[in-house]
Amino acid sequence: MSAFTPNKQARGLAASIKLNHLAVCSNFGRIRIRKLDDLDIKVDSLKDANEWSEVARYSPSEEHLAVGSHDNTIYVYNAGETYSLLCKFSQHASFITSMDWSEEGDYIRSTDGGHELLFWNLETRERDPSGHTSTVDKLWATNTIKKGEDRDCCKPSGEDGTHINYFNRSPDSTIICTADDFGLVNVFDYPVTSQNAGSRSYAGHSEHVVRVEFSADGTRLFSVGGQDKALIQWKIK
Repeated sequence: MSAFTPNKQARGLAASIKLNHLAVCSNFGRIRIRKLDDLDIKVDSLKDANEWSEVARYSPSEEHLAVGSHDNTIYVYNAGETYSLLCKFSQHASFITSMDWSEEGDYIRSTDGGHELLFWNLETRERDPSGHTSTVDKLWATNTIKKGEDRDCCKPSGEDGTHINYFNRSPDSTIICTADDFGLVNVFDYPVTSQNAGSRSYAGHSEHVVRVEFSADGTRLFSVGGQDKALIQWKIK
């Protein structure tokens, strides 16, 4: 799928506008930090993960960077002109597939390849086993986790949801979109609390869709294909 050798391919990406940094996760676990406006300038190189990382995300204040690896661990770094490991969370039983920061930057929630949803307290630097209830009133800076009462009904009854590659909720919280293995972008009214909830499905990709992301103002949706290597921009009406 790529003309580049594996050591030159990127996986998860995260951008910090405040720091002018781009975090680039490699195929071999290393995360390289580069200048966002000049990718030839290297800022730092992080070597803690043992396997490649599917997801990376800066905290809302952009003071921290969280990286979810396929070694089942989340690595949280202090971000700045140099990066240092703040803590790591290793209680997932499978590889990390999605993460969200709370708007206050004091919690992370994450899902893994086994569809387990866990919550992490950044103040105690430990897992919060009561996170489902203790975070019920929290607002989340992003909304991409693959499990939750507000989205579990996006998958048809009797299916495990493995065909859904990504979730993303609109900034105004009115719709939630999924990217699936059938090349479709599916749009649901949010929250999705009924198994009979209908969706609108849009075709444009010739292969599976790996990511859907909203623009900051919520007027556009961007979808990224897998083997078709396509980026499609959708206008929300």
